[in-house]
Amino acid sequence: MATLILTCSTGQGHNSCAKAIKEYYDLQGEACVVEDALAFVSPNLSKFICWGHVTIYRHFHGLFQIGYSYSEKHGNMFQENSSIYKLLTRGTDRIFQYIKDGGFHQVICTHVFASLMVTEVQKKYHLPIVTGLVATDYTCNPGTKESEVDFYFIPDSPLSVYYECPKIADEQILCSGIPIRQMFYNATPMARAKADFGIPQSHKHLLMMCGSMGCGPMKKLAKQLSKCLPATADVTIVCGTNRSLQKKLAAQYGKHKNMHILGYVENMSTLMDSADLYLTKPGGISVTEASAKNLPMVFIDAVAGCEEYNKIYFIRKGAALTGTTVKDIADICVHLLENPKKLDKMRCSLANSEKQNAGDVIFRQMQAGMEEKGYAATCSGC
Repeated sequence: MATLILTCSTGQGHNSCAKAIKEYYDLQGEACVVEDALAFVSPNLSKFICWGHVTIYRHFHGLFQIGYSYSEKHGNMFQENSSIYKLLTRGTDRIFQYIKDGGFHQVICTHVFASLMVTEVQKKYHLPIVTGLVATDYTCNPGTKESEVDFYFIPDSPLSVYYECPKIADEQILCSGIPIRQMFYNATPMARAKADFGIPQSHKHLLMMCGSMGCGPMKKLAKQLSKCLPATADVTIVCGTNRSLQKKLAAQYGKHKNMHILGYVENMSTLMDSADLYLTKPGGISVTEASAKNLPMVFIDAVAGCEEYNKIYFIRKGAALTGTTVKDIADICVHLLENPKKLDKMRCSLANSEKQNAGDVIFRQMQAGMEEKGYAATCSGC
């Protein structure tokens, strides 16, 4: 039996989710392949959309918000026979052939575009496979209700109301949580984690990261924190793949003993274990990783769009705070670092939340779906 995971490179969240699912399948000894869904339409289209997303995300995030808001208000833009639907489904025959040649019995989508493509494959070819869409944000993204897959894996049960529509039955909506790498389900003692990253044991530790692309007002926040951070606190700034940002911050703050500038970090799990507070944009994967660690958060409203719903979700839980300006955000961070009781209360709100290993839930449900449909372990019927 083999599983195909279809992602889209519109931000690393969808790819990270796909990798997390594959990691769990690999641990179960199940064959699993991750592919870029848009590449089945056109490799050049995939590269263009990826480039456009990164550019807008980093430099013109207001346009991202406008585009997302428009798609929310105009759900018909994803309907069958719409321009977007027709563009996406140009790769239908190629996806069908890939599924058939690979002997795949399960197809899991981590982006709504991929789910629309798989929807068209099934309308046209009726393959004996089980299909699913995994949400990577704490909302129902535009276009989801136009897809037709077997299962919709969502972050939390109360969010199921946003998925209700004629095409999606209640029993198809399953609470799994958002898939994250297995390392985040394990914990390193804080003292050891601090030592690993050179943080004094007696100091509070603020971890700042604004997505893998290092977007948002990180330079302004670094400047503000350099002025107001207590002498008994350290801040680690993770720039991700944004080398330009890392170089600039390192040149400006590299000699500050309590400011640590890092690029891409492989072991984010241990780095999170070393932190008392996490300053981040509310990306679906980032906040889920922090939630698994019971790590309190302060949000940078860098992009909005779907991330606005993630922000609201965790603020309502009492697990996060945010501010309207860079100064507000920095002051909130300092205030929390100097008030352990408030941090503990935020940690408790996360600790009391129900958590699941999303990879395990998805794996078991997809397997159960195979059994319910009576599909064989070979794809001879394709």
